[in-house]
Amino acid sequence: MQQFEEIIYSEDGPIATITLNRPHDGNMFTAKMCHEIRDCINEIRRETRTRVVVLTGAGDKFFCTGGRKDGMEETLLYAGVLPTLEMYESIDKLQKPVIASVNGFAVGGGNVLQMVCDVTIAKESAVFRQVGPMVGSFDAGYGTWYLEDLVGKKRAKEMWYSNPKLSAKEAKEWGLVNRVVPDEQLAVETKKFALEIADRGAFALASIKGAFNARHGGVSGLSRMAHDLLLRGYLDTKEHDEMAAAFAERRSPDASKFGQ
Repeated sequence: MQQFEEIIYSEDGPIATITLNRPHDGNMFTAKMCHEIRDCINEIRRETRTRVVVLTGAGDKFFCTGGRKDGMEETLLYAGVLPTLEMYESIDKLQKPVIASVNGFAVGGGNVLQMVCDVTIAKESAVFRQVGPMVGSFDAGYGTWYLEDLVGKKRAKEMWYSNPKLSAKEAKEWGLVNRVVPDEQLAVETKKFALEIADRGAFALASIKGAFNARHGGVSGLSRMAHDLLLRGYLDTKEHDEMAAAFAERRSPDASKFGQ
């Protein structure tokens, strides 16, 4: 694994942990952090050591409070756009479950970040909020579609229109998070949750995650299902072997082997 500047990567058995490491600035993501998370996840995608990924924030106050464009080019082209989508997409495409372990404020893009993770566990003092319209910003993609799926259209609009602060308890009641635990138990309970998931079939979990993501992914999501999951199973069948052999040998395939 390469070295990173704004995130910390660690492994503990089947659990990979990515920690947003800018606690002095609310763990806000920068262009560098977005790219580092994307690159880290892409490396995780290519190894078989780990089974589950945990995403959390450094310190005990902030999970993530959004993003900063400081230092980016003054242009409307890609160089001037905060690459949050690359970060979200990498989480979506990863064939391993990703757990958001929310250790504090999850605000703006930070709340969207925990939403795109597969499941969320939060400590009791965590706070969830969307503030875009209050600060001249918005998220008309992941932040709206995924939020509506989680809490329903009316509540999703309430979060975006009036920007309430939700406690961890309220977030769980709304369906925004899965589990809430005492502050001092977050690390222990996150590991317990991760190990519980890691004990399931890796291929089955990858297939399920691909199926969920295909709904929003359009042709990309369906292609991900076919290429990464279905075809991988098909290549191990007698039908595939016979078709490939028949083509190579320039003969008609033996149909009696189809479907086996």
